[in-house]
Amino acid sequence: MTADGMHDPTARQGETPLPAIRIREERSGLSVAATLIEDRAPANAAFLWSFFATPRLIPAIHAMWTGPEISAPIPDAELTEAERAAGLPLENATIMPQPGDVVLTFLPPRVWGGGPAPVFDIGLFYAPGARLFFPIGWQAGSMVAHVADVTALAAACRRIRHSGACTLLFERDG
Repeated sequence: MTADGMHDPTARQGETPLPAIRIREERSGLSVAATLIEDRAPANAAFLWSFFATPRLIPAIHAMWTGPEISAPIPDAELTEAERAAGLPLENATIMPQPGDVVLTFLPPRVWGGGPAPVFDIGLFYAPGARLFFPIGWQAGSMVAHVADVTALAAACRRIRHSGACTLLFERDG
């Protein structure tokens, strides 16, 4: 582990487990671990690891445009000025997420509807057929983590889809 608690990318695979983020939602029974993909999305993984050092409740909805996705846009009020200003680079880019993928999509200020705040959206993809097509067009996102238990993720996400908006709890796992 490095000083900031992230996995040391120079360590051999299997020596130290990669850090994970736990995602929960009570009504649906969602409780899955999303393993961060530090070697392919280092800045995005570091952002989530740091951001979720404090457990956070984030409002979420089932996406309309992207298919089988629960979308959890981080509220602007939860971000620091430094996080807003720095933004995030595109890493491990995808426009066609696969089941179990956790995608962090960053849009700079004034891109989404002309609003002054940047968008940091966490997408949980749970079934085939997903695509990162937004009302403003195709937007690549950073595939930053993966949920191994896709069966549990899919069952809970389908319950969320049928019950409506929810609040997801994100925290470091372990």
